[in-house]
Amino acid sequence: MKKIAIQGTLGSYHDIAAHKYFEGEEIELICCTTFEDVFKAIRKDSQVIGMLAIENTIAGSLLHNNELLRQSGTQIIGEHKLRISHCFVCLPEEDWSDITEVNSHPIALMQCREFLQQHPNIKVVEGEDTARSAEMIKEGDLKGHAAICSKVAAERYGMEILQESIETNKHNFTRFLIVADPWQVDELSRHHSVVINKASMVFTLPHTEGSLSQVLSILSFYNINLTKIQSLPIIGREWEYQFYVDVSFNDYLRYKQSITAITPLTKELKILGEYAEGKSNI
Repeated sequence: MKKIAIQGTLGSYHDIAAHKYFEGEEIELICCTTFEDVFKAIRKDSQVIGMLAIENTIAGSLLHNNELLRQSGTQIIGEHKLRISHCFVCLPEEDWSDITEVNSHPIALMQCREFLQQHPNIKVVEGEDTARSAEMIKEGDLKGHAAICSKVAAERYGMEILQESIETNKHNFTRFLIVADPWQVDELSRHHSVVINKASMVFTLPHTEGSLSQVLSILSFYNINLTKIQSLPIIGREWEYQFYVDVSFNDYLRYKQSITAITPLTKELKILGEYAEGKSNI
């Protein structure tokens, strides 16, 4: 049985994504309060696999997770893209007229801004997790409280769903990365016979004219598709940046040749993982 460390509690979107990615396999979830705790769980037990959100089509990138991933020494072994749909839920015996406060994760609240604006009398309070908000209302029998969470969480904690699909933008997807101790990568890859067609890397560049365009030109020459580029300032080094880059490709050999070609132009180049591109789960 695989042990999967997630941020959040049972019924959270990390829980849903883990079960979708490892569909048909037996998994045991290790629920962590923070993303730092996910990586601590992997350091404590190298058999543990981590799952973490890395970007959302509406909220953008989780920049802190990029840095945690780089520092952790873990490798990306896969990704999963999950359609996010939020529900407005409350205790079973309550109705719209009873609700005075809504609790949820800040990003979930942001994604439901238009819905919340239609209910100005309901106080909005940020919580640590979508599913945990529902769990706390149920455990504490908090009358007058509602939560924004997944349908899975609502059903798990026996909550009444007052309205489904309350997110402002229905094209709301979160991309999750599956990460593992480097010593486990080969073993896990043998069990998941997939075609590697995507990679994530991080590098710094000298502060010279055209340094980034040179790297991008080489990737283009080798028919490597740039799917994401994110720059983060390097703390303590003025106006120097780390570039987090995702690429996809059809020819693994050409990809390896492109990495060899850009290495002399970059500093501190690190491959964070090579894996199969995830399908969007509607």
